Amino acid sequence: MEYRVPQDEQNRFECGFEQIIGHSSSLKSALAEVKRVAPTDSTVLVLGETGTGKELIAHAIHNLSARCGRPFVKLNCAAIPFDLLESELFGHEKGAFTGAFAQKIGRFEMADMGTLFLDEIGDIPLALQPKLLRVLQEKEFERLGSGRTHQINVRLIAATHRDLTELVRLGEFRSDLYYRLNVFPVLAPPLRERREDIRLLVLHFVEVFAKRMGKRIDQVPQTTMNALIAYPWPGNVRELQNLIERAVIRSDDGVLPNPLPRSEEGANTTIVSEGTFMDSQRALILQTLRSAGGMIGGPQGAAARLGLKRTTLVSKMKRLGIYQPRRQRAMDEFNERSELTM
Repeated sequence: MEYRVPQDEQNRFECGFEQIIGHSSSLKSALAEVKRVAPTDSTVLVLGETGTGKELIAHAIHNLSARCGRPFVKLNCAAIPFDLLESELFGHEKGAFTGAFAQKIGRFEMADMGTLFLDEIGDIPLALQPKLLRVLQEKEFERLGSGRTHQINVRLIAATHRDLTELVRLGEFRSDLYYRLNVFPVLAPPLRERREDIRLLVLHFVEVFAKRMGKRIDQVPQTTMNALIAYPWPGNVRELQNLIERAVIRSDDGVLPNPLPRSEEGANTTIVSEGTFMDSQRALILQTLRSAGGMIGGPQGAAARLGLKRTTLVSKMKRLGIYQPRRQRAMDEFNERSELTM
């Protein structure tokens, strides 16, 4: 069997959200949360591994909100040097510091009446966190070198791949800022939890890159598609996108070659990769349980962090041979009974 690559300009696989492709249960769960929070002005914290599309989720929240059509401003906090980050966020006046030859408008001011997306919020320096907390609470700030207070109306969406609760515990992130950011968490699921979406993503990226490079690719061989579906994707959708771009460059005769390393190819690909997938699932759940203090249920529990129902996670844990400590299990059951009687 071969997969035919659609030649339509319109991507038929999009599901009503800008460039978010797929129909897996984990993705649907995340997008349901997006639909729920988008009409509000509440701060959203998008959690997820690198390459899972956290910025696309932020765009979707903005596009589905009343602020759609207003500015959507973004800033990667990890990409800006410490001594420039405050100016990037709040702006500065001419002469505020050496090299400030002109007035600069900061990202908060640019996003007034719109949405500001702060990616990698876990990398914001501790010394700058009180100023960020103030603008979130008071809706006001001053540019560097100015005593004038500016009032703003900005909806903040933050994202991180880091465990902020662990950073709080280590004293590297303010607890009050964490609670102010974590009003409504949304988890971007990893690609290994969205295997039924891989075929759609492959065909979409093939179409995009073939059109961009002026190449015609008509077929994705069954063996290539099987290998891509079985691969564990540690780099998530971003890794898939990059590998498909590479494959399109190397394609001949309208057929997409397998871009995976040779170790992932051959007759045993499915068997080996399936084992790797199970191992990666188990490792992810154990890591999430540790970061959640062993708790499965509740808004801060492992199930919520993974974007799963509690019963679904419990079922996965049993299948993978993961058992919750008896004391924590009893606490979970007590909390669940308490919620039912409230």
